[in-house]
Amino acid sequence: MSESIGAEPGRRFGWSNMFVSPEEDPRTDGGFAGERAVLVGYLRDQRLTLELKCSGLDPTALARRSVEPSNLSLLGLVRHMAGVEQKWFRQVMAGQDVRVHYRSGGDRDGDFNGAVPDPDVVAEAWATWRAEVAFAERFVAEASDVGVTGAMGQESIQLREVLVHMIEEYARHNGHADFLRERIDGRIGQ
Repeated sequence: MSESIGAEPGRRFGWSNMFVSPEEDPRTDGGFAGERAVLVGYLRDQRLTLELKCSGLDPTALARRSVEPSNLSLLGLVRHMAGVEQKWFRQVMAGQDVRVHYRSGGDRDGDFNGAVPDPDVVAEAWATWRAEVAFAERFVAEASDVGVTGAMGQESIQLREVLVHMIEEYARHNGHADFLRERIDGRIGQ
């Protein structure tokens, strides 16, 4: 392999500093048939990408902040996405009145501010995120079609719009996760 343009001397681009080999990647390359399958498939792949970006890290690495004054961290992203899943699927689509994750006491950035290098905090964040993803997956699977609506105040929104928004939300934050992970241990891509 040749060295990458602009890479640090001695640092090579290749599968050695990526997360998994193409043969072991749990994500798809698309190929979904039908609107619901496309939306659900791409959202699943984005969720798997967040998990890949965080894989193999200890609590200290997961909670490592990007650069001052930002409070952005991989653990904060997991906590944030748990709250995003909760908002769109439990609150907006299912109409549940539930206590918001990580934003008690008026701290709008509680999802990031509370992302500390504690194994219990990490375990709780993953458990909360996985529970919200499971709820969302059940909700979508049980919906009669992607045109069902939820309520945002006085406005209604279709499930298809929520799914597209979630794909966009994960894609944006997975870009942040790329940079965070590269700063932690040099792993890139995918």
